[in-house]
Amino acid sequence: MRASVGSPWLWLGVGLVGLILLTANSEAAQRLVEKPCDEIYVVGEGETLHTISGKCSDPYIVERNPHIHDPDDVFPGLVIKIVPLTHM
Repeated sequence: MRASVGSPWLWLGVGLVGLILLTANSEAAQRLVEKPCDEIYVVGEGETLHTISGKCSDPYIVERNPHIHDPDDVFPGLVIKIVPLTHM
């Protein structure tokens, strides 16, 4: 038996697949919220020390990373140490 475009079974299947994908994505997003940063962090495209500090709850990034001479000179691929306030 072939399902036509207007078939309720086809739309039910599409809806179930969509629901499964949304649930999987929300679980992955929740894990990122719970632990957004590792102790060793690699700067991504468009990130600044200010955005990383807020994301990782570490207001002392510059102090913990003596290799950062200019806080405005942050680039993708730069490796920095992160210590969130919850671990202090």
